[in-house]
Amino acid sequence: MMDTLAARVNLGMGWQEALAKEFNKPYMQELARFLAQERQSGHPIYPPAGLVFNAFIQTPLSEVKVVIVGQDPYHGPGQAHGLAFSVPPGVPPPPSLVNIFKELVDDLQIPMPRHGCLVPWARQGVLLLNATLTVRQGEPKSHYGRGWERFTDAALECVLPFKPIFLLWGQSALDKVRHIAPSNPTILSAPHPSPLSAHRGFFKCRHFSAANRYLAQTGRAPIDWSLPDGVTL
Repeated sequence: MMDTLAARVNLGMGWQEALAKEFNKPYMQELARFLAQERQSGHPIYPPAGLVFNAFIQTPLSEVKVVIVGQDPYHGPGQAHGLAFSVPPGVPPPPSLVNIFKELVDDLQIPMPRHGCLVPWARQGVLLLNATLTVRQGEPKSHYGRGWERFTDAALECVLPFKPIFLLWGQSALDKVRHIAPSNPTILSAPHPSPLSAHRGFFKCRHFSAANRYLAQTGRAPIDWSLPDGVTL
């Protein structure tokens, strides 16, 4: 099962070589068996199998400049497509993403995005990585503790040499990166953008402009955080 999966998965530029060894480890073999059982049992699993590793495909390893860490994929039909906080074109932005956009507009004085697809960010070097890459329909955190966390830990370790800035929203995201690099990186943290917590400090955090200042200071092009209409996947 895992040999077949390893041969089939293409993580994209840089990631394939950096993470290939993970697929041969026992925890990933167990994870592959678990996911096969989940799908065979008839549980709808998100995102679709072909989009589970979309964050890596959209953002080559050597181009990572900013990292945004989510918890697990959206668990509603049609919402998850492998990028943290993002939804495909035509899908209404969920409440947390709406709050992200409110802060974005307030921070940068740019127009409110009319869709929730964050692929344009990913293609500029924003790694949109969930800690857990799959979930059952309607059951948030249902695939926690099955092995994905180890895999995404390994992925975050891979980006450290590229000195990205981390935008960490919520304690789970902050704890994950502190676990990987307790002394390193440039970290901006704030409460999660969920309606339950955004008012506790996510609003007015100004992370988008701060990230661009850091990139400019290190000689890298800033991110164009606007989201034009007509995104192509």
